[in-house]
Amino acid sequence: MPPIIQLKNISRTYRIGAETIHAIHSVSLEINKNEYVALMGPSGSGKSTLMNILGCLDTPSGGEYILNGTSVGKMTDNELAVIRNKEIGFVFQTFNLLPRSTALDNVALPLVYAGVSKTKRLERALQVLSNVGLKDRVKHKPNELSGGQRQRVAVARALVNSPSIILADEPTGNLDSKTSVEIMMLLEEIHKAGNTIIVVTHEEDIAKYAHRIVRLKDGLVESDEPNMDIKTSAKVLV
Repeated sequence: MPPIIQLKNISRTYRIGAETIHAIHSVSLEINKNEYVALMGPSGSGKSTLMNILGCLDTPSGGEYILNGTSVGKMTDNELAVIRNKEIGFVFQTFNLLPRSTALDNVALPLVYAGVSKTKRLERALQVLSNVGLKDRVKHKPNELSGGQRQRVAVARALVNSPSIILADEPTGNLDSKTSVEIMMLLEEIHKAGNTIIVVTHEEDIAKYAHRIVRLKDGLVESDEPNMDIKTSAKVLV
């Protein structure tokens, strides 16, 4: 089976005034279906740029990105929007929830763009919220939820379209250590259910949950190795 993600000599440059910034240089990477990968690196290493490219939120300046066998560079804006909505679930550090909407409506939102009927939207959103342990919080708005609960809503929203890839950008960055463990346990369960998970982090502790760690430095892949000491919820709870 071909990899779900293939990056071939991907580079990304930005122009700021007269200066050219090389965010990533000639990155080649393959990720298979149902892998659990951490992209690690300090601030300025290129990991956020790479995540934006993987999520079809940004386009590379050079090289080729093949997602599920299709070259992303040949897609129209509409096709990219469909891919972002159906193939990729995003989890952000800042949750990115609509403040005036309930947990249920926040989770159902991607299904609105997918053209799913209201009844089916709410049914599916309720199911996913139940799966992440928030069945009793569906009518709550973000300001009525704890940070961990808000991130669970964000994870549920990422899952609602049954995407093949979950992209989590510093998913525990705004959470205390206990809640961080709970969110990583949740991602572990999602991985076991068959999803491909890519976590972007600068924290060694968080990267240790992944089965493979790709380290970036100065826009280059410094190392790409299997994690020989996978941290699991079982180890944490002992």
